[in-house]
Amino acid sequence: MSDVQDRIRDTIAAHDVVLFMKGVAAQPQCGFSSLVVRILDHMGVAYHDVNVLTDEDIRQGVKDFANWPTIPQLYVKGEFIGGSDIVREMFQSGELKALFEEKGVALVA
Repeated sequence: MSDVQDRIRDTIAAHDVVLFMKGVAAQPQCGFSSLVVRILDHMGVAYHDVNVLTDEDIRQGVKDFANWPTIPQLYVKGEFIGGSDIVREMFQSGELKALFEEKGVALVA
């Protein structure tokens, strides 16, 4: 299991914003993943998507890594932010934009 945890840790470390999701950004495979993709795209955030459907070890491993039972999962500068409900609430309240600014993540929009 530690190999999977290392792969997840390395992925999160290599990218400012990482979205573990069902499908890929261009073609989300569930509504919750699609919601987070739409929010990030709307904000103009560059992010790295990881399709958990193509790797069962990552699919389960990321749940264990964050101690969070659901996909999608958003990470910003190595910090676990949450799933679709949390991302949606943070977007609506302006907290997500503030978080990206605080962490130094560039927004195109």
